[in-house]
Amino acid sequence: MDTDVKSYNESQTDDEKLICERLCQEIQHALPKAENKVWHGSPVWFLEGNPVAGYSVLKNSVRLLFWSGQSFDEPKLQVEGSFKAAEARYTSIDQIDTTDLKRWLKKSEKIQWDYKNIVKRRGVLERLT
Repeated sequence: MDTDVKSYNESQTDDEKLICERLCQEIQHALPKAENKVWHGSPVWFLEGNPVAGYSVLKNSVRLLFWSGQSFDEPKLQVEGSFKAAEARYTSIDQIDTTDLKRWLKKSEKIQWDYKNIVKRRGVLERLT
């Protein structure tokens, strides 16, 4: 695990820290080939330079984000933003359904939109897988 990600997790309040550590553990296990780092202030996992999953502590919850999540066809993931991202939010570690999370993480590896080149393509996303 990236040392900045570890520091990010350790800097959170007790409940947030538990959620972050569980999410980190599950993401690391499901995406062992992914690079992880703190990107734009939050832990993010990348496959070949393309962001696929990450989380961030918000005012009242921890948000788990999948950059291509709108293409996963998962009703428990909510639309986030104007591109293809989707999210789940947690206020307690008990809310994390690891069965759902593992399925979403498998999909994050198989279903990707090319965020790495979005600037080069002037905001246009292309499907990679």
